[in-house]
Amino acid sequence: MTGNNQSLTTEFTLTGFTDHPDLRTILFLVFLTIYLITMVGNLGLVALIFIERRLHTPMYIFLGNLALMDSCCSSSITPKMLQNFFSKDSIISLYECMAQFYFLCLAESADCFLLAAMAYDRYVAICNPLQYHTRMSKKLCIQMTTGAYLAGNLHSVIHVGLLFRLTFCGSHQINHFFCDVLPLYRLSCVDPYINELMILILAGFIQIFTITTVIISYLFILFIIFTMKSNKGRRKALSTCASHFLSVSIFYGSLIFMYVRPNSVKEEEKEKPVAVFYTIVIPLLNPFIYSLRNKEVMTVMKKMMKIS
Repeated sequence: MTGNNQSLTTEFTLTGFTDHPDLRTILFLVFLTIYLITMVGNLGLVALIFIERRLHTPMYIFLGNLALMDSCCSSSITPKMLQNFFSKDSIISLYECMAQFYFLCLAESADCFLLAAMAYDRYVAICNPLQYHTRMSKKLCIQMTTGAYLAGNLHSVIHVGLLFRLTFCGSHQINHFFCDVLPLYRLSCVDPYINELMILILAGFIQIFTITTVIISYLFILFIIFTMKSNKGRRKALSTCASHFLSVSIFYGSLIFMYVRPNSVKEEEKEKPVAVFYTIVIPLLNPFIYSLRNKEVMTVMKKMMKIS
């Protein structure tokens, strides 16, 4: 019990997307379809890269791990969201909240580092092709991938650990479709200043570091592209870079809007539509942006389909 005779809250209610029963079935079918396509696309890509030895190169190792993290991101959010469309109370426990945010934060943080690693890999491949195998060895690739997972795990553990300093009393309603830390901060009886500060510092550092790596890499790549003599080669490279950069821009833009802005904790009305981008849309689009536009992946896929 707290000093003002209120019981501490250990369970929360997720409001979800809508209160209208007529829309729940439609939204359930839409998000179920998106989830199935996301999982088939990402896990199929992971399996393809794992099975096919010719795809065991740094670029595809990064791509496979990005697909794995996108699957983790989608699976940490969507199944519970789908369940809540037809649940009477839409209850989630505090520990389920922590687990949901842990896996989401792990996936998103690792994605940031993997996207930076992929941008650096493309920079070396395009700008220094003769030195590619020495500067981008498999050993370095594995070290960078492992580093992405370790950094993502540490980032998640810090924020989940800091949740234990908070207590929740009074309202137990989370105005969101998943259990994010920002709505939890609003329900806290303890001042979440330290939690907010750590979000701003750690998320800000990760995003500034990885965004800078991505932008610098792509600027060098664009410089090389514009010096190409072949118009066909220039158009092809620009098309690929533009689609990759669009995906990265949406991903980073939504994360910055959610977690890095000052007073982001107070602006809850804009959270749901923005969160849809980095939890649902980006994991859906990435297999198409990074793989289906890749001739080597498509060649391997057609080859395997013919064998089967």
